[in-house]
Amino acid sequence: MPEGLALLVQVDGQPRPMCCPGCRAVCEAIVGAGLVEYYRHREALPEKVGDGLPEEIWELGLFDHPEFQKAFVRPLEGHEREADLILEGITCAACVWLNERHLAQLKGVLGVQVNYATRRARIRWDDSVIRLSAILGAVAGIGYRAHPYDAGRAEEVARREQRDALWRLLVAGLGMMQVMMYALPVYMASAADMSESIRALMRWAGLLLTLPVVFYSAAPFFRRAIRDLRLRRVGMDVPVALGIGIAFAASAWATLLQSGQVYFDSVSMFVFFLLGGRYLEMLARQRATRGVDALGRILPVFARRLGGDGQLEEQVPVNVLVVGDRILVRPGETIVVDGEVCAGASEVSEAWLTGESAPVTKRPGDAVLGGSLNGSGVLEVRALKVGEATRLATVRRLMERAMAERPRVVEQADRVAALFTSVLLGLGVLAGLYWWHADASQALRIVVSVLVVSCPCALSLATPVALTVATDVASRIGLLVTRGYAIETLARARHFVFDKTGTLTTGAMRVEQVLCVPGVSQQEVLGVAAALEQYSEHAIARAIVRAAGLDAAQGTGPERCHAEKVRVEAGQGLAGEVDGRPYVLGRADYVAQALHQPMPAALQSDSACTRVYLGEAGRWLASIELDDSLRPDALALVRGLRAEGCEISIFSGDVAASVARVAGELGIQDARAGLSPEAKHAAVRELQAQGAARGTIIAMVGDGINDAPVLAQAHVSMAMAGGTDLAKHQADILLLDDSLMALLRGRRLARKTQRIIRENLVWALAYNLLAIPAAMAGWVTPLIAGIGMGASSLLVVLNALRISRGA
Repeated sequence: MPEGLALLVQVDGQPRPMCCPGCRAVCEAIVGAGLVEYYRHREALPEKVGDGLPEEIWELGLFDHPEFQKAFVRPLEGHEREADLILEGITCAACVWLNERHLAQLKGVLGVQVNYATRRARIRWDDSVIRLSAILGAVAGIGYRAHPYDAGRAEEVARREQRDALWRLLVAGLGMMQVMMYALPVYMASAADMSESIRALMRWAGLLLTLPVVFYSAAPFFRRAIRDLRLRRVGMDVPVALGIGIAFAASAWATLLQSGQVYFDSVSMFVFFLLGGRYLEMLARQRATRGVDALGRILPVFARRLGGDGQLEEQVPVNVLVVGDRILVRPGETIVVDGEVCAGASEVSEAWLTGESAPVTKRPGDAVLGGSLNGSGVLEVRALKVGEATRLATVRRLMERAMAERPRVVEQADRVAALFTSVLLGLGVLAGLYWWHADASQALRIVVSVLVVSCPCALSLATPVALTVATDVASRIGLLVTRGYAIETLARARHFVFDKTGTLTTGAMRVEQVLCVPGVSQQEVLGVAAALEQYSEHAIARAIVRAAGLDAAQGTGPERCHAEKVRVEAGQGLAGEVDGRPYVLGRADYVAQALHQPMPAALQSDSACTRVYLGEAGRWLASIELDDSLRPDALALVRGLRAEGCEISIFSGDVAASVARVAGELGIQDARAGLSPEAKHAAVRELQAQGAARGTIIAMVGDGINDAPVLAQAHVSMAMAGGTDLAKHQADILLLDDSLMALLRGRRLARKTQRIIRENLVWALAYNLLAIPAAMAGWVTPLIAGIGMGASSLLVVLNALRISRGA
């Protein structure tokens, strides 16, 4: 750099010198973006480059670059965007509250949800009003770090958090032992056995050895307490920091004056036990969230893509794959896309989805899922879904949504804990005033004990940790919880309503027979019907397409017809033009209304099969009869729910004979047939109104597009993973492997979770109700207070981990 070069930037109205043009450019960018607040709040030099994101990302403003955001930002409607971020520095429920409240006040931020257990924040914002970089800057402005969620980086942050906590714990432990070595002789020796000069020496040694414990090991408590007070709120670290600070300051003052009591041993032991409890809590929390993070690490970074000739192999990043690419999967490798086997045969493990360790044989034409592990063979797979469209990505997003949402019981516990902290400080002041007049020598010790013993950490941890563990366990038994309130509501469900086709039955329907009017052939009927149905996801549509010999994905098959202007009436049927001629296909009443003609006798039947009818302008053409079988575990599910005192109903859009047959086999009395989506919705609303006085919770289980409205109406809803996308998005819980018994296991898990949550809340409240009066009466020392507080928080975490037993 040339001599005398002046590099100045106006910051807060003052010219500030810069060391080089690069730093000047960064400073100008920060000031130009309206982030001068960063310089007002900055209290230390930036972290080392290795500790945070690469500096180039910040300097170039890549967080706002569309190409950079593709990896972690999801576009919603209009300018609305959504992203998952990791928040570093979250230590308690108060930190969650602070970040949510602070970000929610920013103009343009539409929603914020922070999960305490996973340290992850889901943020929605209007990109035309506020930039992502401004949101990250706002997080940094209150003392936290935010960056895009990445499974590998999340693990790195967890390791760094664990390493830092362990170092602070070790320093506190070493300091505690050394301080006790100097404090013990003072306690045991009489005035005649130890001179005042030796006692003073012991106190000074205790002071020096306590300094690293207070200013290093306990530093996070003080930083968070100061931050909370600056923001004019009382967090859970405030009473802890006050207790440590008052005890240490009073002890240091007594050492200087060589009179009065010192509490260096109590301070160091309190910090050690408190850090020990939080360290064990952190390990338990990381263990509880490991299931969600593991999904993000299933897929490798690179894939083997085949060239146009099917021979040339190249390694490419997974995120550049597109639909239609052909992927080579060697033995022992992970399949990175949802697709179809083009060549080769192998055994594939889909344990991540089904939980079954037994591999499934895959041959050409079979579907494979991203995240599955290939066995001993070599497979060529044609990509049908890539990236965020895959089943694995959908499952991960739904799990993340469930863990980000805050159930009502969690919000209530947090509000109680926040109020409790303020009351606690008031009780500490009252206790101090009383003892100052009654026995001034005991006032300090009692105030410290009151502040420490009843910090409401256990109360705030009681519910979220249990729900996090339950969500992880549910995913391992075949249930994907997609909304935070689902576990709480499922535990209280007493009336279960089932769809029939694809839910209680396998949904693998087959065409049994086709009845045609004179002059119409079966092949013509199936060709027209398949052309109309080939883009539908319903089980009936798939059966008709298979019967016609069409490939819906490729649009090929014998004598392929071409459909256009297709209109779908959910739960009724569809209409459209096939090769230029208008047709209608669906239920009898739907077709009759469209044709303005009654059904001819030739198409009438009294069989229990499901029937759909085909007609064209002015005449009926055919009746297509289909049937499927009960799921093998349907009867066991019904019996299990009845044994637990639940009521069961079937609401189906199918014909009465078919519904009656299934209801008879399962012994279900309340079976309603021929229901449209609107009728299902109204029937569930009626059940809810009838059970409102008794507090009956209605659960709905379905799989089709026509079930989506009623799934949204029910108190808690479940969808089969093999169902339609709309049904899966409306459902609160997904049955991953389409096993109905997973529903029964999930309900028992939910009830166990509710029981453990109640145990945690009762323990936390009982502990505080007993500990506070005891501390105010002078029966609890600061040391015992620290042990009690740490033990109470650890106990609720360990109790929550009981949920995973037997899973």
